[in-house]
Amino acid sequence: MKLKLTFALLSLALSFGAWAQNDNSGIKQDAKDAAHSTANAAKKTGHKIKQGTKKAVNKGAHATAKGAGKVEEKTAPTPKPSPGTPQ
Repeated sequence: MKLKLTFALLSLALSFGAWAQNDNSGIKQDAKDAAHSTANAAKKTGHKIKQGTKKAVNKGAHATAKGAGKVEEKTAPTPKPSPGTPQ
């Protein structure tokens, strides 16, 4: 009887050890999943920043061209009347 009880306790202890060891691989996978999620979030953020920067630069360039056109109109020389036309 004692031998059966000892064998049962030993089997139970080994199965708990195997169960605890399997739990570590779950933690490993969770860490990998978290790392992949972080990488994807960083890529998405970088993409959004790139798009926002492009948009800001293009709007700035458009505003600059518009302002330059206005200045060009104001600073354009006025045409002088020809010498034969009355004023």
